[in-house]
Amino acid sequence: MTGDAAAGMNPGIGYTALALVSAATLLIGFYGLRISRTTSDFYVASRTVKPWWNASAIGGEYLSAASFLGVAGLIVASGVDALWFPIGYTAGYLMLLLFVAAPLRRSGAYTVPDFAHARLESLPVRRLTSLLVIAIGWLYIVPQLHGAALTMRITTGLPAEIGCLVVTGVVCLSVVTGGMRSITFVQAFQYWLKLVAIAVPVLFILFRLAGDGPPGADGAQLLAEALDAETHAPLYRNVSLSIALLCGTLGLPHVLVRFYTNPDGASARRTTLIVLGLLSLFYIFPITFGVLGRIYAPDLAGGAADATVLLLPGRVFDGASGDLLAALVTAGAFAAFLSTSSGLAVSLAGVISQEFFRGSVRGFRLSAVLAAVVPLVIALLTESSALAGSIGTVFAFTASTLCPLLVLGIWWRRLTAHGAGAGMLTGALLCGGAMLASAVLPRIGADTPAWIEQPAAWTVPAAFAVTVLVSRLTAGSAPGGAAKFLARLHTPEPLGPCPAGSRFRGR
Repeated sequence: MTGDAAAGMNPGIGYTALALVSAATLLIGFYGLRISRTTSDFYVASRTVKPWWNASAIGGEYLSAASFLGVAGLIVASGVDALWFPIGYTAGYLMLLLFVAAPLRRSGAYTVPDFAHARLESLPVRRLTSLLVIAIGWLYIVPQLHGAALTMRITTGLPAEIGCLVVTGVVCLSVVTGGMRSITFVQAFQYWLKLVAIAVPVLFILFRLAGDGPPGADGAQLLAEALDAETHAPLYRNVSLSIALLCGTLGLPHVLVRFYTNPDGASARRTTLIVLGLLSLFYIFPITFGVLGRIYAPDLAGGAADATVLLLPGRVFDGASGDLLAALVTAGAFAAFLSTSSGLAVSLAGVISQEFFRGSVRGFRLSAVLAAVVPLVIALLTESSALAGSIGTVFAFTASTLCPLLVLGIWWRRLTAHGAGAGMLTGALLCGGAMLASAVLPRIGADTPAWIEQPAAWTVPAAFAVTVLVSRLTAGSAPGGAAKFLARLHTPEPLGPCPAGSRFRGR
């Protein structure tokens, strides 16, 4: 972010917004501590979260830096091709509704590794799944911290590292104090805060546009270019990105753990339907923000596009009105970083605690700190890229690893532990290799081919194919309890206690 782009921002805006959002997050988290007493409270809120409340919490943690800042930035920089991101983010929940939500809740598991262990009766597969969940979570938290660094630098003028440290500190405090039940309250509040924070400025800017008209020919020309079909990205990029977003949503650990908090499978399905509505409503506004950015601030496309949501209110309005709207979007941005990071920290803490600390509440708290500190170190050692684009690569990795396990584990009786393990390793190596190549090639002056930059179109089918092929070759090793477990997943009412793969039986 250049100094010119940040010029004119009142530092008091950033300080006030950060203080208010952080205070509200911690106060709500401390309230959750009063009613978080058992292990089940810390891991899955004792499975008592109602659909509307849970849907708001899912919206709060899912709408990350990529959604609040990145979508508008991509539209400013790339035009209508960026619409694939909000479409894919939202449509991924339709995939969840159709294939995963209710069966996953009926599994009775606490984490994705729990599900893998119960379905395949294999400790090595459980360990591999745990490692992948942890890797995905850390990869997802890093862009949130980069977004916090960007916002802190723009709104306060403080060093970017302060933003990373503040978000990590608040996340650790809120997760350690109250676990899943506490974070549910926090994230539900933060969804509605983010919606208001992005909707109100958009409406005010639209009223100004309707009254005064476009600011000049250049802005109108840029808007027209955004709608020009000749400027569209190649078909392969859009198809591959869509596959990554649709299939990647199925395996996001911080989203999946939310379905374990519903009382039953029917509630999980209703939760998903509500989430589809909440996401569809929200994404109207960052899309509109991006279009308005091409009219009022076309200069941001040159390298500061991710700052569009933060800077545009001050570009359009002078004085107190501009400051108030800027404070509102700044508060929403910090809420986005906090809610997504806290959701990821909770899901990772559950996995790390079960695998390494015997699943105790004390182990959960230690794991929460570890889950937040490791990506903090990574974020401090790396530079930020386009927020939505960096999240897209995480979706591609998730789609190539956990998606085959979940879809085939729920819907294909002949899946074996060998097949699941081989498929996850294949997806991790192929997609991870492509991610590494796309990071290295520009540094040595080489062009990055589209099939490397957006690998999901071939890594996801390869992972599914290897999973199916190896499962057929090892059909004799299929778990004996697969039929009974699948009956549990697809029967509308719960059939009994948590499966053997889960470390905890409390409901």
